Order: sequence, then C-alpha cells, then structure tokens
Amino acid sequence: MKPFMDENFLLNTPTAQKLYHEYAQQMPVVDYHCHINPQEIAQDRHFDNITQVWLGGDHYKWRLMRSCGVDEYYITGDAPDKEKFLKWAEVLGKAIGNPLYHWSHLELRRYFGYQGILNKNTAEEVWELCNKKLNEPGMGVRSLIRQSNVKLICTTDDPVDSLEWHKMLAEDKTFDVKVKPAWRPDKAMNIEKPTYREYMEQLSEVSGVDIYSFATLKEALIKRMDFFASMGCTVSDHALEYVMYDPASEDEIEDIFTKRFSVKPLTASDISKFKTAFMLFVAGEYARRNWVMQLHYGTKRDNNSTMFEKLGPDTGYDCINNHAPSYQMADFLNALDAKKALPKTIIYSLNPNDNAAICSILGCFQDSTAVAKIQQGSAWWFNDHKQGILEQLTGLANLGNLSGFVGMLTDSRSFLSYTRHEYFRRILCGFIGDLVENGEFPDDMETLGQIVQDISYNNAVRYFCFDL
Repeated sequence: MKPFMDENFLLNTPTAQKLYHEYAQQMPVVDYHCHINPQEIAQDRHFDNITQVWLGGDHYKWRLMRSCGVDEYYITGDAPDKEKFLKWAEVLGKAIGNPLYHWSHLELRRYFGYQGILNKNTAEEVWELCNKKLNEPGMGVRSLIRQSNVKLICTTDDPVDSLEWHKMLAEDKTFDVKVKPAWRPDKAMNIEKPTYREYMEQLSEVSGVDIYSFATLKEALIKRMDFFASMGCTVSDHALEYVMYDPASEDEIEDIFTKRFSVKPLTASDISKFKTAFMLFVAGEYARRNWVMQLHYGTKRDNNSTMFEKLGPDTGYDCINNHAPSYQMADFLNALDAKKALPKTIIYSLNPNDNAAICSILGCFQDSTAVAKIQQGSAWWFNDHKQGILEQLTGLANLGNLSGFVGMLTDSRSFLSYTRHEYFRRILCGFIGDLVENGEFPDDMETLGQIVQDISYNNAVRYFCFDL
C-alpha cells in the first residue's frame, strides 16, 4: 500500500517521478484566469482565521457540505467561523474520491506545514495551528502568493472598473508579482438582463460616450479597451451559455438595440443575433490588439430559484449544460478567420462530452501566427479533478498539440488555490510517464522535460505575451 500523499503522490512510474521532481516542480506559476480581488492584494489582506481564507466564497466546498446534509447556517449563514470550520472538517473526512480532499490537504501541507489528516477528530488541532500561522507577521495574501512561486496573476474585471487597485499594485515596488486586469464584458453583452439599461448608463459615464445605439456601444467599448490595454491587459474572458453564430445586418442589430431601450420584449432570435454581433465585434478588436480571447461555456446557472433569491449568483447552484452545438462554434471562428479577425482563442466547455468536438475544431483554424493559436482550455470547474484532467489531456494529445498547451489556471477566489497547479503538474507528469513506460514515446528526457516545463509555465508566458 502506498502512503497517503507522499512525495510521489499521483506519480506512479519512475519517469513520472523524474519529470515532476526535476522539471515541473520548480517552475513558477502564471495564473492567467482567476477571480481573486485585486484590492485584497493591494492592501495585503490578513485573515483572522482559516475559515475566512478557506470557506469564504468557495462554492466548491459549499456544495459538498450541502451534499452531506449540513445546515445552511454553517455554510453561508451566521454561524461563528470556528463552527463553520468544524463542520467542514467533519465533511472533509468523508470526501473520498473528491478533489477537495486532495486540494485541502495540499494546502494544509504547503502553507501551514501540517502533515496529518483533517477530519472531525483533528479539527481543533488544525484550527489552532492554522490560525496561529495566519496571525504571524508577514502572512498576508502577498506572502501566500510569493510562497506559491507566482509570477503573474490576471484578475477578472468589468469594463466599467476603474482598475485603481491594479494601478496601485503596478506602482508598488515592494511587490514584484505582476497583477494584470483581464477584460470580462459579459454585462455589456447580456442585453436580455433586467439591469442592462442601468449598466449602459454606467458604461456611458466611465467611457464618456453617450450610448444610444450599437454603434455608440462599440465606441464606448473601444475606449475602455484602450484603457485596459494601458494598464497591461492582454487577456479577455467571456461566460457564455454556448458559442452561438446567428449573423444579422447592422440595421437589424441597431433595431434590436433600439427595441431594448424602448422596453419592448426581445425574442430569442433578437438575443442570439445581438450576442453574435457583439462577439464578432469584440473578437475583431482582440485580434487587432493581439489579446487572447477565452470562451467559457456549457453552464446552466442559478438552478435553485429559492436559493438564488436568498444568496444570489455564484453560490453553488450551477450545473453542466448539455446544449453546445459545435457547428456554431466552428462557424463563429470561421467568420472571424475569413475577415482576418480571429484572435488567439482558448475554448473551455463545462461539459466533458465536448472534449473531442473542441479538439477537432482547433485543427481547422491553426496557423503560423502562434503555436497552438486556438487552444482547448484546461479541465474547468466540474472537470478539474483527476479524471477530468486526464480526459482533457488525452483528448488534446490525441487530436491536437499537447506540447503547445498553456496549462493550468486556478479559476478561484482563494489565495490558497495555487496548489491546484501542483495537482495538475503531478497528473500531467503521470500521464506522460505512462506513455513513456508503456513504450508509446521515447525515453528522451531532454524532450520530455522541455514539454513538461513548457506546459507548466513557458507556453503561457509566450502565448499571452506576458512581460516576465
């Protein structure tokens, strides 16, 4: 029997162990997509206890606690932080097969030096140990980031954001980790939302453009993109139900925009056409600026209406959406490519059944302007467990260029989530090690080591044009 999470955790072959320990382990981290708050980095937030850093806003953990019958009082309710932690520890002790079990113990080891097992019997001990560590001088979020060997972070920022905290961080010579904004214009696209008109007023104010048409909306967005670019932005990100392609004339789009501002109901066709026009426009701007376009789709959000009314979005009530027609994705990319307006693009689907379709689409639009110009994104959200990561790596290796893959991201709101890069790298080295040990690839450590280091770090730096 192998020991629990020893130094060769997930590394089942000598090749995998050599690749991880000699090549992957020491590589820095580029976190090109996350949801952490730049204000907390700028102000070097310190946490009072492990509950604040571990359970605050973490809907992964919340879902598991609900599945184990924990009352909402101990999850998002007003229970004292210690009681929330004790409930989480009890739940974690039962989480066999769940990646949260591995992530949590990696975090306890890497940040707090705890080599034991967290469960209901050890919860008091771990609570005291972690809180003592968090209250040491120099244990703010900046220290956690440095400990993780992070070189660059991209946050997720709305076009109306002032980016004041990014400016503060860029001017702060005491913190050498780059924190860059990433453009997330979902609110500008989601014309069907009840708050759309109010959002247009906000965008008008910050851009200085009176938005009364689709043409003026585009003008405002260009101004804000210029501002984001001046702050070092090279990355965009979109949350979509699916990548649609429903083209319409400029006059049709203007009529749809006018209808929305006349408070007339929009049809499903109106919404689809507007979102297509919006995405074609911004993608062309990304290509012109050499920004990367990230497309996250395949999510059905806020399924529990009762809890949505109580807690709002991003609280653990989303699921996989099975509707994502690949032909529309291909048509969308083709429409951009035909106009020489196709940016570097990373495609993520929450549905693992889309892996082969995505990987087959990639090959239709690659060219010499970038290595692996069109990427399949890392296993995301409900897929960033061992099996999901292996399926994504296998699909990309089978149908595309695994060696050009930009690797892992955290997609997290937690400053302890950088251990997910370790988790991913161990699985990656295990996957490649199995191919070598099975005689499916030569035991050429120079080539293998370079591939592992590129996927772990180098590819992302080159692909996103990060100045590191």
